Amino acid sequence: MNQSPALAHPALVARLQQPLASLPDMLRAVTKERPEHLALVLEDESLTYGAFDALVDAVAASLQRDGLTQGQVVAICAQTSLRYVALYYGTLRAGGVVAPLPPSATADNLSAMLENSQAGWLFIDQPINAHWPVQQIATALHRLAIDDSDAAVAWSTWLSNTSPLSAVVIEPSSPFNLIYSSGTTGAPKGIMQPCGMRWSHTQRAWQTGYRSESVLLTATPLYSNTTLVALLPALALGATCVMMAKFDPLVYLQLAQRYAVTHTILVPIQYQRILDQPEFDDFDLSSFQCKFSTSAPFSAALKAAVLKRWPGNLTEIYGMTEGGGRCELRAHDDQTKLHTVGQPASGCDIRIIDDQGIEVARGQLGEIVGRSAAMMVGYHHQPDKTREVEWFSPEGLRFIRTGDVGRFDEDGFLILGDRKKDMLISGGFNIYPTDLESELAQHVAVADCAVVGVASKRWGETPVAFVVLKDKQSTDAQTLLQWTNTRVGKTQRLARLEIVDELPRNAIGKVLKRELREDFASRHGELD
Repeated sequence: MNQSPALAHPALVARLQQPLASLPDMLRAVTKERPEHLALVLEDESLTYGAFDALVDAVAASLQRDGLTQGQVVAICAQTSLRYVALYYGTLRAGGVVAPLPPSATADNLSAMLENSQAGWLFIDQPINAHWPVQQIATALHRLAIDDSDAAVAWSTWLSNTSPLSAVVIEPSSPFNLIYSSGTTGAPKGIMQPCGMRWSHTQRAWQTGYRSESVLLTATPLYSNTTLVALLPALALGATCVMMAKFDPLVYLQLAQRYAVTHTILVPIQYQRILDQPEFDDFDLSSFQCKFSTSAPFSAALKAAVLKRWPGNLTEIYGMTEGGGRCELRAHDDQTKLHTVGQPASGCDIRIIDDQGIEVARGQLGEIVGRSAAMMVGYHHQPDKTREVEWFSPEGLRFIRTGDVGRFDEDGFLILGDRKKDMLISGGFNIYPTDLESELAQHVAVADCAVVGVASKRWGETPVAFVVLKDKQSTDAQTLLQWTNTRVGKTQRLARLEIVDELPRNAIGKVLKRELREDFASRHGELD
């Protein structure tokens, strides 16, 4: 891959030391310094920084021509594409706010998100048009096709007549994007992230090794904060970004070798599927410098396997799209702490509180709350929901409640428990599904597992396990149930165990435990 000479780092460092800079302005500066450098790659398409910046300008001017004013929302519901990224940056350059909607959501949920966002523009592609009936989409907004399909006004028609672009002024509190939560535990909520939050992500990307010579490979959707937290800063810093429209472990390895990838961000199940590829050891992955993981539990055994077999550093990031505190485990440096998610990152204040909102002593379990420069403004048009996730310290400082249970060990490393909503109370005893999942994962035949609480006449709730077996491994559910129950406490014993082909997951790898509970209840009702 041909690249132009390295961007002058002193100039970039000077820009990063500003209290706030616009990511589109950072893109403009990179473009002036190295317009021919490769910015984006997706399958057989690519854009240099010069071409990408020009496309961003055209998008921004077209939006302003259509009447977009600062702070208005532009919604996107489409598959990954180069135009999607240009639309993201163009909306920001025009002063708008991006609301990336998940194409995998139900039509009803998408309509609810669109209504909550109060978007004036909606960009869709042909697949989402077939999934989301036009009668469910408000006619008052501008409805456009991002892929030149007949789903709406074609992209090339909309973009053909641009007008002069008006500059906008941003503040740290100005809205940047509106990210909708995954909805794994309920209806999605709109998370309004400010410009200051995304700017802090860009500064952190530099601190964690992203450079203008870096090559980033992403394999998660563009509506996911997992992707955006890496992709947006990488473009602002002048790196080359290789994207996958759909994750395939073998294709991932081919791209990593072809483009000499230096950085990547993946969810744990993707690491597992890549390592499981029979051809894994045949690929040259020596270019990797930093690998990141977030969004779902990352087992100690899988971290150890990645460290052993895959060159480069490995950092696990624990945090929320809502922002607040963040922990980082530099697994390559702290190999005795792989069962943790690391220590609070620089500038992050992480505390543990009990059900009454009082801080607990180190070593005790409680809900994790966090505070940092990267914090959401709130849930869009849902002030009550916003207040529910806020906790104020005795000093009056605002923290975000994670809903996760955890504790700090004696060295200040955070050990995660469960989501508070996933904890079950059986016969008056608290049971944490992750404890049972950890035991199950040690069985030689188990490839994947999840434990949920289901209704029980006798105990109120009782734990049920769902297990995916490894290839060429065979055992029956009753044998595995008995094996597990001999290894856990009496109050923790599983009531049932089912062997399944796969666990339901969302696009970023989180197990949809609500679906498991609902499906079990529909088939079995309340257990005796």
